[in-house]
Amino acid sequence: MNKIKPIVVVMGEPFSVFSEIFFKTFKAKFFKKFSKPVILVGSIKLITEQMNKLGFHHKINLVKKDLSKLEQLNNDKINIIDVNFNFKNPFDKITNKSNSYIKKSFEIAIELINKKKCCALINGPISKRHFLNSRFLGITEYLANKVNKNDKVAMLIYNKKLSVSPITTHLPLKDVPKNITKNKIKNHVKLINSFYKKRFNRKPIIAITGLNPHCESNYKTSEDENIINPAIKELQKKNYKVDGPFAADTIFMKEQSKKFDVIIGMYHDQVLTPIKTLFGFNAINITLGLPFIRISPDHGPNTSMLGKKLSNPQSLIEAFKYLDK
Repeated sequence: MNKIKPIVVVMGEPFSVFSEIFFKTFKAKFFKKFSKPVILVGSIKLITEQMNKLGFHHKINLVKKDLSKLEQLNNDKINIIDVNFNFKNPFDKITNKSNSYIKKSFEIAIELINKKKCCALINGPISKRHFLNSRFLGITEYLANKVNKNDKVAMLIYNKKLSVSPITTHLPLKDVPKNITKNKIKNHVKLINSFYKKRFNRKPIIAITGLNPHCESNYKTSEDENIINPAIKELQKKNYKVDGPFAADTIFMKEQSKKFDVIIGMYHDQVLTPIKTLFGFNAINITLGLPFIRISPDHGPNTSMLGKKLSNPQSLIEAFKYLDK
């Protein structure tokens, strides 16, 4: 194991269900044979208190930030790089007070990735309202700004049977139409095509939805006719396996969706609602276009379940299984 680069895991929002989900994943049978060392970035004090409150009994191994003793890492204990965080209640309400802690955790992880010390990044959820505070639409865009300095990234909710990807991510619906362009659609397809060729050595078959109900519009200008359809035709001329635009209310029906590897939608809920209905937590969020592998489990902080030991770890388990190659 000493020659295998570890996976770095940013705990994210300290008062989320991610710690519980990680404890359950760490306890799962498959994790004992997981091929890569795993390093958490977070507060040892917080993790210890949350673990005790939830009734887990994993041993902890403090890891130096420079990973100078990489050969000593294994997954018999929870490996963690300690980040200082002051708190009173281990299951408290989310506020802005955790922002500097989360920022420091991401900075440590990105530095390890940039120095080629780690092979991939998994992050727990954050509060968009508190941590991002309208500066970025999501962690996808936050990380792109940190390392790429551009917006040529894509969110892929991956499942081996069917994946989805929204052209726009966490935008209010009223802002979606003006943020759809031919270039965005074409770049999106190129990123997904590149991912499938690199990962699976094949071109994906991609369906693209329209924006309006039934791909129709009562207005003089129609995004479906003027933007989406021309973008699809240009991609087809360049031999990308794309088709559409399809009406979003029927493309996920079994006879339709089984023809495709990926369905690209115009906005977040247009494709994430059906994929979660179909597969539940058996999907992972992969950011395409970064210079490293970044995955997050497909769930949020879920504060209503905080400290109850009832959260489903399946999405995080799938994230580690995806990286167990």
